[in-house]
Amino acid sequence: MTVSKLFPCLLVVCFAFLLTAGVAAQSSENDPRKTRTTVDPDGAPRLETELSVPSAEERRPRIVTSNEVAGQFNQLLLTAMQSHLGSTYRFTGTGPDSFDCSGFVWRSFQDIGLSFQRGPARSYWATFAPPPKGEEFKFGNLVFFSGLAHVGIVADGRGFYHSSRHHGVIYSPFSEYWLSRIDGFRQVPLSLSTPVMNQKARAPKPAVPVVSIEENNQR
Repeated sequence: MTVSKLFPCLLVVCFAFLLTAGVAAQSSENDPRKTRTTVDPDGAPRLETELSVPSAEERRPRIVTSNEVAGQFNQLLLTAMQSHLGSTYRFTGTGPDSFDCSGFVWRSFQDIGLSFQRGPARSYWATFAPPPKGEEFKFGNLVFFSGLAHVGIVADGRGFYHSSRHHGVIYSPFSEYWLSRIDGFRQVPLSLSTPVMNQKARAPKPAVPVVSIEENNQR
């Protein structure tokens, strides 16, 4: 077969090849999965379309740590206790404006969604377990005094919140008077409920200054 006869055939074949190559190139441009890549934080390249698929780490549910739960609990309980500062003392009172010592403890935990049976101080002593050794003065623990006749909530190693018979709801430092009368501590478990601030909880009152009181007028 002469060259003159082969030329039209070669021309058709070249045209078909160029047409096929053009279509393939256009398809590749329209499909970023084949042409566009990115780099993982660890330096490994991957196709851009893979970015829309969550990684194993992204798919894993976020776990709330115990420290986060404790931090939320501390903030809510502190707000609840401070909202009652300045309230008057009333025997068997549970609020909203007057409390006895065990009523103040009960209401403070109720305000943040932790429910337990309301009762006298000694009933809380019997209900809850002691905290781990070395954590007695941890925020939120219950502290008992004078033969389980009085109870308050630990703020830290320096003081506690309670409803005083003579001064209502106050913060008191752990003075020699109080330290000499401590019976022990109990811990209210967070497992009683998820801490959620009661929507009806009042806004915190202005802080009441710590008052120095004579021993016979402390409680």
